[in-house]
Amino acid sequence: MLWSLTVARIAGTAVRIHVTFLLFLVWIWYAYYRQGGTAAAWEGVIFISLLFLCVLLHEFGHVFAARYFGVKTPDITLWPFGGIASLERIPEKPSQEFVVAIAGPLVNVAIAAALIAYLGATNMDVEQLARIEDPKTSTIVKLAGANIFLVLFNLIPAFPMDGGRVLRALLATRFSFGRATELAAMIGQGFAVAFGILGIFSGNPMLIVIAVFVFLAASAEAGHAQLRDVSRGALVSDAMITKFHALNPQSTVDDAAEALIQTTQKEFPIVDGAGKLRGVLTRDAMIRALKEKGPACPVLEATNTEAPTVSARATLESAIKVLQESRAPAIGATDNSDRLVGLLTAENLGEMMMVRAARPKDYQGPWRRRLG
Repeated sequence: MLWSLTVARIAGTAVRIHVTFLLFLVWIWYAYYRQGGTAAAWEGVIFISLLFLCVLLHEFGHVFAARYFGVKTPDITLWPFGGIASLERIPEKPSQEFVVAIAGPLVNVAIAAALIAYLGATNMDVEQLARIEDPKTSTIVKLAGANIFLVLFNLIPAFPMDGGRVLRALLATRFSFGRATELAAMIGQGFAVAFGILGIFSGNPMLIVIAVFVFLAASAEAGHAQLRDVSRGALVSDAMITKFHALNPQSTVDDAAEALIQTTQKEFPIVDGAGKLRGVLTRDAMIRALKEKGPACPVLEATNTEAPTVSARATLESAIKVLQESRAPAIGATDNSDRLVGLLTAENLGEMMMVRAARPKDYQGPWRRRLG
């Protein structure tokens, strides 16, 4: 992930810290310094660091639960707003997703219980657990209270919180995965609107930020679920663009500009004499090359020459994964001789989703998009 630093690798999972988290620590130091000087500043940084250690343990709860079901988790990234464990895929069964989702909050329950048990031996006042912002409250008490807050916050039934995934898992026992996600996303967006209204009337900007983040995350999750439902059982050949204008390695940016004007394409494959894909030139890269290098610039100099390809007979699910992980503007679909026979882009996948959603449920015909 961009702007993130890998600080450790634990049990095969990379632990990364986003640079904004480091800036967040600087801000915490300064905020506490203004309240109580240097000692308070370092105490604040230590508390936040310990809190995010608990967040990291929370994420490893998801990691080990997912690993039990055969789902790999390549990395965990810590952000100012929390941690994100990148699961290779969503568990297939609702019961598995439920276990993976609930495993994180259960870690925080265990941490809070252990800290409260320790504090109970020192005759702690339980009401202190709610005084996280009180500078007189000890670090251990604040940490116990913060873990309780993490449990409650994460179980709000809204994506991307764990509660949203728990809700989807429960709904998926009665509905399809796509429908369950749609319902869970709607509920999550309802909570987001409530957070936004509360943030506006209370003057709390953090609630407004959380509201926007939750609303967008719920929309993205619903879109991913719809794409997963549409792609299930389909092949790349069912979705790929089959008629397009291709450039050759000797083409110039000016040639590409002419093709841009004459067609509706935004991505142009560069294909050699053997029919193999050498790269994909996007409209933005073309315009940039025209300005910086001139119209005589070869198209291969204006684009990334490494373009991912998949077999036209591969599953659409696997191709979507390649498209998402590579972040390429398009991927090529090839025949048995590795010759380019089609293109797959995010745009035509979106069109496929809209068309299939509009068609009768029993329609099984293929989807094709032709450009030119």
